[in-house]
Amino acid sequence: MHTSDLNLSNQALELANEELIISRTPHRDKIVAAINNPGSKDDIALLNEALNAYTNWTSSLQQLKTTGKERIVDMVRLLNEYKDYLEVDLILERGSKFLIRQKGQMKIDNSVLEEFLIHVVRPEIIEGLPNVNYLVGPQRAFMSLAFMPHSFDSLFAKPNVVIKAKDQDFIIGANIKYSFQANVDEADAFIQSGSFAIAAMAAECKVNLDKTMFQEAAGTAARLKHGCPFTKYFLIVEYLDMTPEDIRMTSIENVFLIRKAKRLPYEKRNKIECVRAQRKENPICSEVFWNIVCEMQSTVKSVWYDPTEAMRRGSFA
Repeated sequence: MHTSDLNLSNQALELANEELIISRTPHRDKIVAAINNPGSKDDIALLNEALNAYTNWTSSLQQLKTTGKERIVDMVRLLNEYKDYLEVDLILERGSKFLIRQKGQMKIDNSVLEEFLIHVVRPEIIEGLPNVNYLVGPQRAFMSLAFMPHSFDSLFAKPNVVIKAKDQDFIIGANIKYSFQANVDEADAFIQSGSFAIAAMAAECKVNLDKTMFQEAAGTAARLKHGCPFTKYFLIVEYLDMTPEDIRMTSIENVFLIRKAKRLPYEKRNKIECVRAQRKENPICSEVFWNIVCEMQSTVKSVWYDPTEAMRRGSFA
């Protein structure tokens, strides 16, 4: 990548960071929230160790000098080291029963992937990031818009625009502002305005994926695409707790199994030696993560629809 291109991409990264609606440090936020949780009173020292480990992890990610696929390999190595230390050495081995039981509810574990994905969207990895404000990270993404006036008369005074959105663990997208004015001929007519996030790519991060979660995700994907037909929707999963399904029956683009592993049986999930053995045998795979990067790259660079191509192809699609 040329220096001028890198400078432009760095500017684009800064613009994206400025526009984040929720947080670009979702994992750190969850650790801090756990420290402030009264139920974690016996784990304060441990969680402060986790916060220090988090700082070292993110610092190491930012100091990498590699690019492209090589950088992903380096990043995934650091990700595996951090997750093993946080989730096994700290929480499972030394955490209280409350912390071990509630870590999923407090999103301490799956928020690691949410924040990791933000670090992936960088000019050293993704080519052609736009030099405009774009969104990256956890967001409430647009699903639908409807007009819900209370009566025929209110249609002319206050048509009541209802926006439906849903929290997503990760998106690449844009912030869209809207403004609707009732009775356009009147200068003092009611105006309803606001903004929402449009997801070009959306992903849900799951430590474990079971059948119920998969069906809920399929419904989310369908509703997202109803509002934004170009949206790509993915699941990023560590451990599979179901039989793989044919996603062609859904609106999900793909389910990435980043450990290529099944969930441990119930009786083994809190046995440290079993957890360590599984993680050693099935670390997060950099090759699978590179496939995720390729989907990000396609989202950023591809032309979603070009009507002029129809005549060349001889078909609409």
